[in-house]
Amino acid sequence: MSDSSSFSALKRSRGSVERLTQAIQNLNTKNEKKEDDRFWEPTVDKAGNGIAVLRFLPAPPQDGEDGLPWVRTFSHGFKGPGGWLIDLCLTTVDHKCPVCEHNTALWNSGVEANKTIARERKRKLSYFANVLVVSDPAKPEFDGKVKLFRFGSKIFDKISEKMHPEFADEKAFSPFDLWDGANFKLKIRQVEGYRNYDKSEFTAQAPVSTDDAVLEKLWQQQFSLREFVAPKHFKTYEQIAARMTLVLGAVAINTSAEKSVSVALTDDADVGIVAPVNHPGLPTAAPPDEDDMSFFQGLAEDK
Repeated sequence: MSDSSSFSALKRSRGSVERLTQAIQNLNTKNEKKEDDRFWEPTVDKAGNGIAVLRFLPAPPQDGEDGLPWVRTFSHGFKGPGGWLIDLCLTTVDHKCPVCEHNTALWNSGVEANKTIARERKRKLSYFANVLVVSDPAKPEFDGKVKLFRFGSKIFDKISEKMHPEFADEKAFSPFDLWDGANFKLKIRQVEGYRNYDKSEFTAQAPVSTDDAVLEKLWQQQFSLREFVAPKHFKTYEQIAARMTLVLGAVAINTSAEKSVSVALTDDADVGIVAPVNHPGLPTAAPPDEDDMSFFQGLAEDK
């Protein structure tokens, strides 16, 4: 096409805003936060109370025979003078993490102010599992559907208590079993500004259905859990260290495993302090895209 014909086309299209308007609409749509419809989240009222009945499901078929019915992740999310650091922690996959190492130095400094900073930057623990939504009074459209559920240590402790009961007269069972498991009554209260799950409980053991065809169909509907610990979601040690330096400013980051100090973790001092481990580095991963950042932001904001 000649320059003159191109210019003629430009002249003919002057004053037309339809194409540009559509481009803006497409851009706005693309930048809107995309919700992952695989997930179910509880609904609470104005007082912060909520209730639902769930059934934890077994390991999904696509994760193989050695797959677990849950996956655990750690993440970091904090703001400094240079912006936000929101990333999955490399200790999720048993690799050393520069944020955790820096928290170690802060905690072991003996200065209470440093310990406070370490607490604010501690690892955030999340669990993921497949669930059958048995009853959701706030959103009944989810009843009978298989969804992913993200939860914290309080709910996982209740699961663990059923698998490893404290008293001899209590029968151990797996809440993830389709036949011998039990429904979970999720009860949420607002206590001192945070969601509290202490009143949540398992009901009596009972099969999800007496029809194996129904159970197999539910099993096939489950989502992969290994996805959440796939290498593509993790930055390298060097990338996280560089981001940490940018976020916190001129801060000394100890990158030497020999100089790092480990301490025993307790419930009161779980600030992401871990002993450095000597594992091969993860494959170099590209920085996460906007969808990944939304996912990590969700992890960081969970209470």
